Amino acid sequence: MPEPRLMYIHDPMCSWCYAFSASLKALQRDLPPGIVFDYVLGGLAPDTTTPMPIEMQQALQQTWRRIETTVPGVQFNFDFWTLTTPVRSTYPACRALLAARQQGSECETRLLRTIQSAYYQQARNPSLLDTLEQCAAEVGLDTVAFARAIRSPAIEQALQHDIETSRGMSVTTYPSLRLLHDEQQSAITVDYFTHQTMLAEIAVLLNRA
Repeated sequence: MPEPRLMYIHDPMCSWCYAFSASLKALQRDLPPGIVFDYVLGGLAPDTTTPMPIEMQQALQQTWRRIETTVPGVQFNFDFWTLTTPVRSTYPACRALLAARQQGSECETRLLRTIQSAYYQQARNPSLLDTLEQCAAEVGLDTVAFARAIRSPAIEQALQHDIETSRGMSVTTYPSLRLLHDEQQSAITVDYFTHQTMLAEIAVLLNRA
């Protein structure tokens, strides 16, 4: 029988995924032995170079404020909205993680955290390849291989595969968690405040099987 898999469906430029970072890290740390953890990119917003409409900028800033008042310890640098030209495009950042994955799973994790820090703390724009290549250098990736990979058809194909996988699991919001076990798929309730509730939910499902 295949090992149980916990699928984390996310987007590196999803603010609620950023808010989930601490709880996710604790969940990964305390998962029972034998559970495979997989990152799946949902692909929140496709490629575009069109500046984000003012109404969308305002709506996203409102989301940031709601997160700050909801999830303890999470803060955003609102300078992003005045220091950059926001673009509603997350596919480049998604491809960056897949390019990093080619250099090792830990590279993907490190780059994810660096992209989130660049975006939410340093007011840098991860919709731009320049920013993503700078982030790759900051975490010590092979930058030549990274720059080649992020532009390659293979990485685009991998992104489309991840997007299709997320849709196949009926994921409509990010972040999402799915436990695949004993030929069953179960949604795990995302908890931004404590990872213990998610561990308990997973344990019940594993024991039931």
